[in-house]
Amino acid sequence: MDVLTHKCPNCGGPLTFDPKDQKFHCEYCLNIYTEEEVSLYEQQQKEARGVSDQESKETNETTKTTEPTTNQEDDFTFTAEEQLAEMDEAERKAFDEAGGFSDTADETVGKEAAMDLFLCPNCGAEIVTDATTAATYCYYCHNPVVLSGRLSGEFLPNKVLPFAIEKEEAVEKFLAWTKKKWFVPKAFFNKDQIDKLTGVYFPYWATDAQVEGALQANGTVIRIWRVGDIEYTETKQYAVSREGNLSFKELVKNALSKNTQQKMVEGVQPFPLNKAIDFKSQYLAGFQAEKRDIEYEAIKSQVQAELRDYSEKLLKDTANGYTTLTGVRTSADITSETNEYVLLPVWLVTYRSNDSSKKVYYYAMNGQTGKVSGVLPISHKKLGLTAFGIFAVLAILFMIGGYLI
Repeated sequence: MDVLTHKCPNCGGPLTFDPKDQKFHCEYCLNIYTEEEVSLYEQQQKEARGVSDQESKETNETTKTTEPTTNQEDDFTFTAEEQLAEMDEAERKAFDEAGGFSDTADETVGKEAAMDLFLCPNCGAEIVTDATTAATYCYYCHNPVVLSGRLSGEFLPNKVLPFAIEKEEAVEKFLAWTKKKWFVPKAFFNKDQIDKLTGVYFPYWATDAQVEGALQANGTVIRIWRVGDIEYTETKQYAVSREGNLSFKELVKNALSKNTQQKMVEGVQPFPLNKAIDFKSQYLAGFQAEKRDIEYEAIKSQVQAELRDYSEKLLKDTANGYTTLTGVRTSADITSETNEYVLLPVWLVTYRSNDSSKKVYYYAMNGQTGKVSGVLPISHKKLGLTAFGIFAVLAILFMIGGYLI
């Protein structure tokens, strides 16, 4: 599998995508490039390598022997026990951090779950990932790498929605959100915790559909009025019928099974998918990314059921103005359906409490709109001191009041 780093055309340093100006920055020579410039440079490099590879192939053909050969690739698969046995302390820490922010990472370590090992193209260090990681960092030289083989072929995303909020802004929004909350542990605000805020591209299925819907029902309109002492009631019966074509755009569904924080990610929707662009791996540089492990066929029935439910609800909403609506019969036929595999941006941070429960809390922010969602930990010490302070103040006021009386 190819492990690549998008490199600066000027100095060869790693490029990272900057959400602020939507361009690619080199932190070594400080040059800035557009996506077109990076793509053109990489295409030229690819063509140059193609000539070199062809020459090398021709040379190998002339020196070919009958000795057996072994095909080697850059990635290997190990069980958890085998991999952990080979890790030193730093590598174990790196693996824990690469657990996709899942609070089940510790549970994975005693199971026969496969992990993958890659070599950093910059420093040659080993990069340990799980099976769905598609972009990450080298934990030794901090070089951003893209595991391109996991985002190619049938796993090539159709679209990517680039980050529009940079980390500094995300940190500010995160702190502003947390400071509005009372009883949050002090450790939650330390620098190490803030540094854990990470931009992640999560995989989703986005569905567009056309639906033919129809509704039949019995509508009743009752009108009551009074003339003098006499009350009149008028009842009218109607045969209600509705037909129409309904169009649905961008019904988004999660495509990653290990998203234990999925409720938080769903809490930051909707995403402005009209700003999504054709997928290019350059936009992953400097961020983490996950590839899908849920195929559309696995959720197709669920998506279609939701489309029918939405259609029937919309049809019922058009039948207003009746006192009662009975005998409602609806139908919704999906006439066309298209789906796209998209990567959507989320800023994510986790916090593991220091108490005996070791519960993991998640905070998520929409990388395009800034909408936030999360559950914060509670400091029982702060809560207890506050409760004691309130009780003490009330007791003093009670004593003063009693004394005055």
